[in-house]
Amino acid sequence: MEERWLTVDEICKYLQVSNETVYKWIDRRGMPGHRVGRRWMFKQDEVDDWIRSGGSAEPPTKSDDR
Repeated sequence: MEERWLTVDEICKYLQVSNETVYKWIDRRGMPGHRVGRRWMFKQDEVDDWIRSGGSAEPPTKSDDR
């Protein structure tokens, strides 16, 4: 069975984050999403792989660099 596309609201619910966070991840961290007209759409498996690879992780702070 083919996986369906998820909207921003659906991916927010799935990841338990805000719309603002998703848009920041798209802009600043390369979150995998696809523009369909004016809307962003997501494949859950692509987002899962991106998270597993550390894409959503916070960058290290100065105190972490030791």
